[in-house]
Amino acid sequence: MTRTPLVGLPEVEAARKLLAGVVRDTPVEHSRALTDQLGGPVWLKCENLQRAGSYKVRGAYVRIARLEPRERERGVVAASAGNHAQGVALAARLLGATATVFMPVGAPLPKLEATARYGAHIELAGATVDEALLAAGEYAERTGAVLIHPFDHPDVIAGQGTVALEILEQVPDVRTIVAAVGGGGLISGIAAAAKAIRPDIRVVGVQAAGAAAFPLSLKVGRPTRLPALGTIADGIAVGLPGELTFAHVSKLVDDVVTVTEEDISRALLVLLERQKLVVEAAGAAGVAALLAGAVRVETPAVAVLTGGNIDPLLLLRVIEHGLAAAGRFLRFTVRCDDQPGQLARLLNQIAEQKANVVDVAHVRYDPALRLGEVQVALSVETRGPEHSQRLVSALRVSGYEVSFATQY
Repeated sequence: MTRTPLVGLPEVEAARKLLAGVVRDTPVEHSRALTDQLGGPVWLKCENLQRAGSYKVRGAYVRIARLEPRERERGVVAASAGNHAQGVALAARLLGATATVFMPVGAPLPKLEATARYGAHIELAGATVDEALLAAGEYAERTGAVLIHPFDHPDVIAGQGTVALEILEQVPDVRTIVAAVGGGGLISGIAAAAKAIRPDIRVVGVQAAGAAAFPLSLKVGRPTRLPALGTIADGIAVGLPGELTFAHVSKLVDDVVTVTEEDISRALLVLLERQKLVVEAAGAAGVAALLAGAVRVETPAVAVLTGGNIDPLLLLRVIEHGLAAAGRFLRFTVRCDDQPGQLARLLNQIAEQKANVVDVAHVRYDPALRLGEVQVALSVETRGPEHSQRLVSALRVSGYEVSFATQY
């Protein structure tokens, strides 16, 4: 079996020189919430504030900049759910190359529009990044355009590894670096650079439980495709690790853990409320793992916020989901007798428990209801799980039949 050569520190340092003046040295922000929870300093590496909204421009620029002039003249092609698309589109524009980007049919509209604004031609193909990548590969063979792979190329990995060089300068005593993992380009680059400089640093990758290809692949011992993907974190919804990234992760990364959708939603809420940072679902995966206790952490720790390109409509849903996961938002129905003043009495009881009604729907005509019965559907804000339990208990003690129609 041929051993796959890994990206080394010299390649990452060379990539940083190439990126000078092109990308931002993004800031690190101290997180009091995470520091209090973990008992030691925790910092957030804000790649959500990077040009094009994510770290992806680092690898894309390095890859395109190293093409021969005749290759750039043929144009470049990429596949992405959004962040790599924007990174490639921006890098291609800066370097004078035309770019075609294949995106899944369900890609968020803001990411489609942002990619187009950078000058790329967009093609919609498939339901997942993997299917879009197949279409991009076919396009490259047909037209001669150069495929800019989203993660499985040494130049891309080297570019992403520059994140680690900045972290080591900004937090010199860092002991743990945590970052989201999709195809593995970022975590591979971080591990290649960080381990070369400080072998004692723990590097931990985080995947959404519904798109966790790496734990399965590491168990099997080779890149293994997931049969299905399901997560709000579209930026890391990759069903098959790359050969090169798998080699880096299996050799250099200390652990790859998973987080639930509820964990991600809570993390987004914490980042919004406590850090005043807008981060996409994939970008919050590292913070989700820290909040959920999924990572064995040695502090000081740095969690990489990998991107900030979130669809506003998804953000609305995620905020509600995060509030529900934190026990601060309830959706439930109450059945009661159809009598004058009954709705007012119900709402008054909720007010007495100091809960806030967000919306209410009063249903009198439904085949599922008994004669003389009504159903009231409510969305209610509370102060947390204990407050929610007191509210529901008080309603049931008063004789109301409470049920939860929506499970988070």
